[in-house]
Amino acid sequence: MDLLKPETVKGKPPEIFVVRLETSKGNIDIRVVRNWAPNGVERFYNLVRAGYYDNNYFFRALDFMVQVGISSKPEVNRVWADRNLFDDPVAQTNRRGMVTFAAAGAPNTRSTQFFINKKDANTYLDDLKFAPFGEIVAGMEVADQIYTGYGEPPVQDELISQGEPFVNRNYPRMDKIVKASIIAVPQP
Repeated sequence: MDLLKPETVKGKPPEIFVVRLETSKGNIDIRVVRNWAPNGVERFYNLVRAGYYDNNYFFRALDFMVQVGISSKPEVNRVWADRNLFDDPVAQTNRRGMVTFAAAGAPNTRSTQFFINKKDANTYLDDLKFAPFGEIVAGMEVADQIYTGYGEPPVQDELISQGEPFVNRNYPRMDKIVKASIIAVPQP
């Protein structure tokens, strides 16, 4: 797989698998269930396998969620900028511990960014068609420790165009995913 050639980043995900996010705060394990959001699960599975989420910063960290999914490499962002997914129907609710792809405020605008719900009160996102694709099974306390001191800084454009050097210069306490990997495929 080559992240600069999205057509090579493909493969059929198992029905259920576990992804470990090794973060700057500790490990977060996500149980991913294909029938919850098939399009989102296929994208997540393949991006994890290709190393897309390695060295990704939690650029939006608020009391109710933490968001990640902009590559720290500008050349990768340029290639994936218009690789949107068709929306999945909402089969699960956006409660604490659920993992969901972010969208740009219009239908079919999910791409690479996802967020971890930190509050049960996020169920209103269900009506906005945010379809959870996974659930944290270990490490929710780690997600709660992701640095929120920067809040919602206007960094997306700069992170997309300048990558990691921009974060290091301006947001040195921003936490990140060091490595994402598939650690288990439970047998039926």
